Amino acid sequence: PCHVISNPSPLLLLFGLLGGGCLKGNCCNKNAAIFESDTFVLTGMGLCTLQIIDEEDTQFMTNCPPAVTESTPRRRTRIQVFWIAPPSGSGCVLLKASIVQRKIISFQDEGSLTKRMCEKEPLYGETTDKPMLDCCACGTAKYRVTFYGNWSEKLHPKDYPRRANHWSALIGASHSKNYILWEYGGYASEGVKQVAELGSPVKMEEEIRQKGDEVLTVIKMKAQWPAWQPLNVRAAPSAEFSVDRTRHLMSFLTMLGPSPDWNVGLSSEDLCTRECGWVQKVVQDLIPWDAGTDSGVTYESPNKPTTPQEKIRPLTSLDHPQSPFYDPEGGAITPVARVAVERIARKGEQCNIVPDNVDDIVADIAQEEKEEDDTPETCIYSNWSPWSACSSSTCEKGKRMRQRMLKAQLDLSVPCPHTQDFEPCMGPGCSDEDASTCMMSEWITWSPCSMSCGAGVRSRERYVKQFPDDGFACTHPTEETEPCTVNEDCSPSSCLVTEWGEWDVCSATCGLGMKRRERMVKMPPSDGSICGAEVVEVEKCMMPECHTIPCLLSPWSDWSDCSVTCGKGTRMRQRMLKSPAELGECNEELEQMEKCMLPECPMDCVMSEWSEWSECSKSCGKGHLIRTRMITLEPQFGGDPCPETTQRKRCKIKKCNQGGINSDERKRRKEDRKKRRNKQGREESADELAGCKMKPWSAWTDCTKLCGGGIQERLMTAKKRYKNAQFTSCKDRKEIRACNVHPC
Repeated sequence: PCHVISNPSPLLLLFGLLGGGCLKGNCCNKNAAIFESDTFVLTGMGLCTLQIIDEEDTQFMTNCPPAVTESTPRRRTRIQVFWIAPPSGSGCVLLKASIVQRKIISFQDEGSLTKRMCEKEPLYGETTDKPMLDCCACGTAKYRVTFYGNWSEKLHPKDYPRRANHWSALIGASHSKNYILWEYGGYASEGVKQVAELGSPVKMEEEIRQKGDEVLTVIKMKAQWPAWQPLNVRAAPSAEFSVDRTRHLMSFLTMLGPSPDWNVGLSSEDLCTRECGWVQKVVQDLIPWDAGTDSGVTYESPNKPTTPQEKIRPLTSLDHPQSPFYDPEGGAITPVARVAVERIARKGEQCNIVPDNVDDIVADIAQEEKEEDDTPETCIYSNWSPWSACSSSTCEKGKRMRQRMLKAQLDLSVPCPHTQDFEPCMGPGCSDEDASTCMMSEWITWSPCSMSCGAGVRSRERYVKQFPDDGFACTHPTEETEPCTVNEDCSPSSCLVTEWGEWDVCSATCGLGMKRRERMVKMPPSDGSICGAEVVEVEKCMMPECHTIPCLLSPWSDWSDCSVTCGKGTRMRQRMLKSPAELGECNEELEQMEKCMLPECPMDCVMSEWSEWSECSKSCGKGHLIRTRMITLEPQFGGDPCPETTQRKRCKIKKCNQGGINSDERKRRKEDRKKRRNKQGREESADELAGCKMKPWSAWTDCTKLCGGGIQERLMTAKKRYKNAQFTSCKDRKEIRACNVHPC
């Protein structure tokens, strides 16, 4: 694969070949046009430059000098050449290969033997586009800019600062072409320098506001600690701004910290189209750039001012081997952020010659006219409560709140929103509607403390936005100062820390909540001791008083599965509290539990202990021993079956005589058989004498098990009863024996 870059530089070009044969790399327009553009075709001589890598393997063709062929007649599967890209703006390039097999030249115009390469779209940070000179759009447009910080240890693992990684407060503006916040090839102003090195937007905001009518909207976002978190944990920060015909450019910057003087941002992004309309959406991936004020090469390099100051330039992967973005092959830097600028409304008469699609225009109109209550008809509310007092008693922005109660929800599948409503407000004497008093701007953020160690002073300013109509002068102060102490201890064992960042939003929307702010360690103690300075501060915050709202609950969930797989258990169901917890404690039940019954649990077979082993079945030679056990509980409800009930093992007492059984043994056995027959005859005669004549024993029944030990039975029943016989003397007989005792 090949890559085309905008500036000429050598690249290694590989031609792949599916089969054997002679392979040629062609950059000549003898067979086909090689260089193309949108309007004309160029020959390869002026814009194509191939260079030989290994003269033993490759050479230029004599009849087509720009083309390269093999220099030795042997089968090969690839050719390597250096190719120098044409200047930026030359259009697309076709690199082709031809194959010679058995004096037949085959040429593939499409597929793996033809490579079409075009200039890639540059990442923002590689070039700065020049803005349009004039904008012909009418009316105004409102945009939302959203900043997605992708600078993380996963994407940028080299030397990633785990402790103090963050994005500084973002600062920018919508402005005219007569004002440039920053640009590549330009020099950083003092405001840009303070953002780049300290992450402080104070001076930059002051510079922006001093431009007066050249600026339409100041764009600000809070700092982000840490630099990256998943979007489901922390939403991407955003801000809204407006543009018009004269102030149609948008710029911003933010520092990635800690770093020497590295930032990301947009410079003079033009939101006006050539068709006299407003751009609908801009999405840019951002790479870091160097402000030219500090010569550090790593994230946490010590301060090293660049003298004289250098121009702003994008960082590259070949800047310094110690750079966290270093790549010896000179590859592109992985973007550290992405910014999305999206139009959300247009106001005033629009004059674009080529209108946007109808749906877009309707959406803009709806945005302007959206003053109606969009409450679903299935939700019944009480009237709105009166507006609370403004949370700000000064001319700084605050907010006030009103509430209403949900009386009924007729359709549980349709959510009922909007039980609270907020709107911005300012203290008395600061409203646009009060023309008899001064209207002041917000205070600009406090300046850095005048001393980095010990007691100092800091200041902030504001300006008059509207003078009284009666001609009286404004008496509100436009500047105020206060003492500050960044680092109380200035001894070698102390550490230097930055100033506190801005307070986070209060954790409660009404009533009492908590807020926090952070700062970072700028320089550890010089004597090597541990820094003891606090880097997080938490304090209480009070919002407008909460009005009591009854519990707003979701429907019950389905019952959970039973807690057991058999037998008796429990199951649960839940519902959620939808009204904010800070509005009061809800005593309604949020969880219910009930008993559940499933089929009986399987009961496994229970066996008794094994009996003692019996005596050997033979008095000489090989025999066997037997032991048994009983079933005390049969398996139930699918429980494990019973194992074997009989076990046997071999035994050997002594060797028998070689001549066979002696006469004494045969005589003893004969007498035993005679005794058994006599005993049986006596029993049968006894039965007959008792008045019974019995039938012979029946055959043994089938074994109850095929293996593991079963049972067989046989019966003997009465054949004839005599008149004088008693019932108890003629009972049926039953015998039981073990069978199939071998294991399964």
